[in-house]
Amino acid sequence: MLDAFIIEELKRRERLRQEHERPTVQIPLPEEEEERPKRRSGDEDEDKPSRGVVVIDLSV
Repeated sequence: MLDAFIIEELKRRERLRQEHERPTVQIPLPEEEEERPKRRSGDEDEDKPSRGVVVIDLSV
């Protein structure tokens, strides 16, 4: 029969081996700044109509 220390060491090594064998996914990151979406500035909002509030009175 194996010593408890040896059994625990075998279990630990098996866990480490399984962790290294897990599949991973690499997410591609944009390398150039041109690939990122550009932020809108306040000047671009001038073409759009201004937003407002409409109050509808439903009382009789």
